[in-house]
Amino acid sequence: TTAIDAFSGSQLLQAEPDASSFPSGGMRSTFEARGYTVWDTTSPMFIQEGPHGTSVLYIPSVFISYNGDALDEKTVLLRSTAQISKACCELLSLIESVPVGAQPRTNHVFTTLGTEQEYFLIDRSLYSLRPDLKTTGRTLIGNLPPKHQQMDDHYFGRIPSKVLATMSEAELELFRLGVPVKTRHNEVAPQQFELAPIFEEASLAVDHNLLTMDVLSKVAHKNKLKVLYHEKPFKGVNGSGKHCNWSMSTDRGENLLDPTVKPETNYRFLLILVAVLHAVQQHGALLRTSIASSSNEHRLGACEAPPVILSIFLGEHLTEVLNSIEESRPIKNFSVPEIQTIKLGGTALDVKVASLPAISRDLTDRNRTSPFAFTGNKFEFRAVGSKQSPAFPVTILNAAVASALQDVTEALRAQMGDKPYPSDADKLAVIKKFIVSTKNIRFEGDGYSDAWIEEAEKRGLPNIKTSPEAFEQLLNPVHSDMLTKLGIFTQSELQSRHLILQERYSKDLLVEATTLSTLLASQILPAAFEYRGSLAQTVQVLKTIEGEEASPELAALQALTPVVKDLQAAIAQLDDAVHKMHHVGDDPVEEAKFACAHVLPAMNAARAVADKLEVLTADKYYPIPHYSELLWF
Repeated sequence: TTAIDAFSGSQLLQAEPDASSFPSGGMRSTFEARGYTVWDTTSPMFIQEGPHGTSVLYIPSVFISYNGDALDEKTVLLRSTAQISKACCELLSLIESVPVGAQPRTNHVFTTLGTEQEYFLIDRSLYSLRPDLKTTGRTLIGNLPPKHQQMDDHYFGRIPSKVLATMSEAELELFRLGVPVKTRHNEVAPQQFELAPIFEEASLAVDHNLLTMDVLSKVAHKNKLKVLYHEKPFKGVNGSGKHCNWSMSTDRGENLLDPTVKPETNYRFLLILVAVLHAVQQHGALLRTSIASSSNEHRLGACEAPPVILSIFLGEHLTEVLNSIEESRPIKNFSVPEIQTIKLGGTALDVKVASLPAISRDLTDRNRTSPFAFTGNKFEFRAVGSKQSPAFPVTILNAAVASALQDVTEALRAQMGDKPYPSDADKLAVIKKFIVSTKNIRFEGDGYSDAWIEEAEKRGLPNIKTSPEAFEQLLNPVHSDMLTKLGIFTQSELQSRHLILQERYSKDLLVEATTLSTLLASQILPAAFEYRGSLAQTVQVLKTIEGEEASPELAALQALTPVVKDLQAAIAQLDDAVHKMHHVGDDPVEEAKFACAHVLPAMNAARAVADKLEVLTADKYYPIPHYSELLWF
């Protein structure tokens, strides 16, 4: 065989795709088309099988415009990684008492990331019969079946055989591609599952998460299944998230968020911890922006996802450590550990079974209602949506923490004065200062409760309920100044992303609204008309037969008719909202606000009526698969 073409090494590093067909947010005109991809050398190239026995080389790359503006999410993630490393190394050099000009003990700090990917798997043949699922990724109408997740029996139930086969095949393919997948299990809702990898450096973990989603989709298709990554594909059962387990590690492999056995005297850990608390306190609203989307709106704040109010859960032990430092008192005794396997000094749990060994127990339970929880040696950012790339949320988190580390370092320098190195008393004073100032961001209770909403308001924490409102935080000087000062975004890149996010939100809702209107007008209503006609005909026939009673059919017809009328009116109102949205103007911000305030409520109203009609319509006439078919194999 002979090669029919060849490429140089330089072509591996840089290429020139068309950037005009990519969202720009007003950064350039349509005719300005040149853009560049550049290989991210921290992420390995990989080869996948292509069609007809071919192989395809994939090169993880950044994507920039002709003027050097970041058009992608990888570029800003790499910038944020560099900034958090710089800020953290500066703090570590100070507290590790490295002399000026000497080789620092820590030369590089990187963020680690482990993404728990949740998803639904449904039968592909049924998926193809749902226009709403095919177009929008979620069901726009539909009622829960009699049995869904209320028995709490799915999480620990048996994985269906065809799902297990799909999982296993996807895992083998991912292993071949270098993705370190580790965990698979059922999730709470029927047909909902999770796949999670081993922790990696954050930028590589993001690439591997996107690759995981792609491979899983391809393998599922081959097995006649369909993966749904939408955050809320089915109303009434749990939605899906992408829990981002985030930490920081040195170039010597030290986890900077490992509290060790005695966190109360581990000043390095405590300084890093209060920096994270400070970051979320100062830029919690920006973190809310990073997880905002039209799809995640359906999940956030429900009883399977964290609330939209950003707070931090530390657990009983770390909370006691911080409180004791603040109050200058001895730490409460949490009992001496019998088995020294849990770094926070867990106790032994006696289950009264002689054949079982002693079970080591953490001193702190987990809080699944917290959007940002400390879980032993890392933070779990639970609010990230299942279908979004984790790059943007991690970029914002990195940036906020980098800025906070700078503030902690500056406070430590001020505290130590003219001394060459900070003393333990200096470190403790700074730690105490930030413990006091960040106390309002710490919450150990039920994030789902109404009481927390009231308490959060008293604490002055932002409660940003809608995505358009969240997107505005990108231009808030408190956040934008931090991002531009660190060099993670330019002002034009921020303005661009603000407009792109607003425009994407309004377009997503517009697509959903028109899909719903078409589905109702072309399939649901005609089915109701046909069933209504059948009932009317049956009533007429029964009336001609002496002694036959037509009241049951007549009652069904009388119940059906007003709902059909209501649905017609709801469709008209939905169409009117869509029409008005088209005439709002060319301002993406106003379009997004209008879509949120008018189109989304009109969709919800139409759905409510359509779901009533589903119950009243005979199954043989209903044109699309019910939830009872979609949610069970």
